[in-house]
Amino acid sequence: MTQHALLRTGTRCLLVQTEFSAMSFWNYVEVCKIVGAKYPAPPLGLLTAAALLPQDWEFMLVDTNVGPLLDEHLQWADVVCTGGMLPQQKAMLALIERAHRHQLPVVVGGPDPSSQPDLYAAADYLVRGEGEVTIPLFVADLERGATHGNYVSEERADMACAVVPRFDLIRFRDYMQVGIQYSRGCPYNCEFCDIIELYGRASRTKMPEQIIRELQALHDLGYRGHIDFVDDNFIGNKRNVLQVLPAIKEWSQDHGFPFFFSTEAAITLAEDETLMQMMKDVDFRFVFIGIETPSAEVLKAINKRQNMRKSIVDAVRKIGSYGMIVNAGFIVGFDDEGEHTATQMIECIQDAGICMAMVGKLSALPNTQLTRRLQAEGRLFGDGRTISCGGGEIDQLTSGLNFLTARPRLDVLRDFRQVIEHIYNPRNYYARTLRTGLGLDFHKKYRPSFRDKLRRGVSFAKVARKAGFNRSTGWLFWKTMATVAVRNHRGMEGAVNLAAMFVHFRGQAQYIIDLTEQEIRRLERVTAAA
Repeated sequence: MTQHALLRTGTRCLLVQTEFSAMSFWNYVEVCKIVGAKYPAPPLGLLTAAALLPQDWEFMLVDTNVGPLLDEHLQWADVVCTGGMLPQQKAMLALIERAHRHQLPVVVGGPDPSSQPDLYAAADYLVRGEGEVTIPLFVADLERGATHGNYVSEERADMACAVVPRFDLIRFRDYMQVGIQYSRGCPYNCEFCDIIELYGRASRTKMPEQIIRELQALHDLGYRGHIDFVDDNFIGNKRNVLQVLPAIKEWSQDHGFPFFFSTEAAITLAEDETLMQMMKDVDFRFVFIGIETPSAEVLKAINKRQNMRKSIVDAVRKIGSYGMIVNAGFIVGFDDEGEHTATQMIECIQDAGICMAMVGKLSALPNTQLTRRLQAEGRLFGDGRTISCGGGEIDQLTSGLNFLTARPRLDVLRDFRQVIEHIYNPRNYYARTLRTGLGLDFHKKYRPSFRDKLRRGVSFAKVARKAGFNRSTGWLFWKTMATVAVRNHRGMEGAVNLAAMFVHFRGQAQYIIDLTEQEIRRLERVTAAA
């Protein structure tokens, strides 16, 4: 089929989710296998794009994190659509090349192509920014017979007009959870953050009835279980979130609480007991928070003052008292760090009981305030417009520090290694699991079916086999489970989940430690030679 004929009824659109690194913090495939899934979550961006493209097209979704992209898939297609984030860059570029070998036009969008369009010049159509705004521009250009194009707009999407993603393209059994989106944008102004550059500082939200439509769509398709609100800050617009939560509660009660939830939020959540209670009432169980650092000096310098309003440890424990496990992000490499950076970070993570702590090296991402400042100071490696993976991988743990650090680079790397080594030492991880399990007030609303209960029983047996009969974790696992079961049975499910996650983190942490050690040795050799 020629490109100008793509708009005909029945055009076959192949949606391809490209691979993430097997050793990514979020790619806990081993844990997925324990619960009978293949990958954590389906590609919400592509499902949303499918709902925005002409609905008389035929769609097929291939998630290469679940199964391979075959030549027969490409032979079926008339056009290939893909998109993704920075860690998927290498795979997206390879997909463009492969599709072109099959004489197929390629449409590319998503966060990384939007931030770094020059890297994706080989794509036939580059759809940047928010799809609700730019996909219609792309479709209109197809009507004019365009065979290539670059579509960008400064306009922000009106979330009140957002479509329901094409959840029907998912094979639910492949995934541990399904994502939906409530808001875009964040009111804060953190120097290193690219979210406010991509989506703005006004938190735009869907209407309560839109969220209910999405929940109903998933329910009608037979999905039950974990739903993740993928928002970068779920509580960015508190006035609106206080309206959507009662609607979710009413719908959930009417449908027997078929779902439980997770999301990402600012640590200021801990200041609002009404909001935490409302989240508890609809069964929110996990919240990811960008803590970044416990240092007040660093937080002030990077303009993340909202994290200075309350003790981080107290805030995490407060959120846990409302039945929500806090997962958190930390970053090493800020300018105002000192010699006690690693020690302070370790103490914060241990005292707060943050089991799932993603500790990364600072990256100056394209189009951020940080990048612009470092470029003006002459400290940025490269031109600041792109971060190319070359032949390797990019994420916060395997790369980063793409600038001249204020502290000696070796000190930053040694601190990074020290934090990872400590927090993912089995004894320290299980100490946090115990603290979390004992402090968790887990009042579950979601009730699994009998089949799901059997599946969970099998999953527990797998966790027990992997963790309970492992030389390094066996005693710690059984001691933790027994203590939580006796002293706070409501925290038992959370403790088991965290023990399961350590099956992934143990290997992932060692991978990061080995990479960091190699980098340290290379730098030591260069320093010695100089």
